[in-house]
Amino acid sequence: MKKLTRNLIFIGAGLLAAGILYYIYLPAINIHSASFWYFIMGLILVCMIFYGFKRAGRNFLVTEEGHMRLNLDFKEMKGLKYMGILLVAVFVVYLVGSILSSPIVNAAKYQQLLTIEERNFTDDIKEADYNTIPLLDKNSAAILGNRKMGSLVDMVSQFEVSNDYTQINYQGKPVRVTPLAYASPIKWLTNNRNGIPAYILIDMATQNTECVKLEEGIKYSKSEYFNRYLYRHLRFQYPTYIFDDQIFFEIDEEGTPYWVCPVKKFNIGLFGGQTVGRVVLCNAVSGECTDMDVEDVPQWVDKVYSAELLTRLYDYSGILKHGYLNSILGQRDCLQSTNGYNYIALDDDVWVYSGVTSVSGDQSNVGFVLMNQRTMETRFYKIEGAIEDSAMSSAEGQVQNLGYVATFPLLLNIADEPTYFMALKDASGLVKKYAMVNVQKYQWVAIGDTIRECEKNYSELLNTNGIVSQNKDALKQISGKITAIAPVVLEGTTHYYLCMEGSEDIYDVDMSEEALIGIIRYGEGDRISVSYTEGYGLHEVEEIGN
Repeated sequence: MKKLTRNLIFIGAGLLAAGILYYIYLPAINIHSASFWYFIMGLILVCMIFYGFKRAGRNFLVTEEGHMRLNLDFKEMKGLKYMGILLVAVFVVYLVGSILSSPIVNAAKYQQLLTIEERNFTDDIKEADYNTIPLLDKNSAAILGNRKMGSLVDMVSQFEVSNDYTQINYQGKPVRVTPLAYASPIKWLTNNRNGIPAYILIDMATQNTECVKLEEGIKYSKSEYFNRYLYRHLRFQYPTYIFDDQIFFEIDEEGTPYWVCPVKKFNIGLFGGQTVGRVVLCNAVSGECTDMDVEDVPQWVDKVYSAELLTRLYDYSGILKHGYLNSILGQRDCLQSTNGYNYIALDDDVWVYSGVTSVSGDQSNVGFVLMNQRTMETRFYKIEGAIEDSAMSSAEGQVQNLGYVATFPLLLNIADEPTYFMALKDASGLVKKYAMVNVQKYQWVAIGDTIRECEKNYSELLNTNGIVSQNKDALKQISGKITAIAPVVLEGTTHYYLCMEGSEDIYDVDMSEEALIGIIRYGEGDRISVSYTEGYGLHEVEEIGN
């Protein structure tokens, strides 16, 4: 009876230890998960420790002098031996599985994970629309988010801004969104009943920052504890799913917050060839989860494949063309993505942009690649030019006396010329100027204090070098009454700024253009028709008429 009781205690202690480990580490019960194998090995090790203590406790003897002495009979320790063999066997299976899943023995399979289509730059990338270009990187967005949080006196003492800052397309605009988070465990204790009350939304084009307050708070997040902790909530509902390390915070077109949770799919062996097979959408407020195949993800979702995963898949495709040994030794025809990436809004999706260069590091691109974060569609554009680092250095060289640092560039189409566009930031991370650098001739650099000025300087630079930047087919028109008109002097040249009925934008009439001098005949209340080039909130008038 005593032996049975001891065995039951031993089994109960083992199950308790397993439950605690599972609750803390949340491994997927799936042989394709490395965490699952670590969990099994950890569990065996814990059982060995319990078993050893149990056996040792039964073999303590008291000597005639009153001392305790351990008298081990190794025949009784055979259970420990079997568990040790099992531990080694599990480790060997994990090690062999890792090797057989690696690119070393599966180079051809890794190289084919991504389907790449070669496309024409001017067909896909239209002339730049500055109302839809994200002007801020994540670090600049974080500065704006923290400033906004500092102004919310009713929340700032209880919450802080999470570091998610997911870039998405929201109602046709590039924005970054991030939830608030509990400022500390104590603040969680006092606020978790109502949940997190808001999220931050930053318009990446206008830099307008908004704190969106929710009618009902976010109850499931990365800053929660116990069963409302997002990863634990997902694990208990989907015990076999291997969720990606990056779970994205997004909002739908109505502003409802969701967590987009990609589920890993391993296409090569036990642990190799990771892509995404399924997606779980978790309502951040209610915790309700919807499980779907990756092909069925709704259009409003922008982030399924992380930028790191996509660039890694592209590198497999470019480096392993002629096998693994060639990628290490000869490196014939080996291409890889450059050491950075950015995001482009295209076809109501978010695409990862990165340059493509040879592995030899010759400071030049052979082209660039766009990868869709929702569908994994990948497009390659063969355009030779400067690597992004060279373009960034070229832009920084124009303002070296100010010590500004360039952000990783965006790729724009200006007059059918591939153009790097980047912000120049000071030491505190604030954007001070903008720069445009021609991809193929990176010595062509234009700087401006505003987007408008930078674009104008770049257009003049292109014109000087025989490239017509004005696309007349892209001119837009507006007709109506003038609601306000005022002359301003910019760099010694008179301009007239117009405000038109039914429009919140401003239209710039440059008086140095002879064809536009007739604007002086117009006044407030007069009707006018203008053709203009769309700019960043300030449109350049090209033609005027009655």
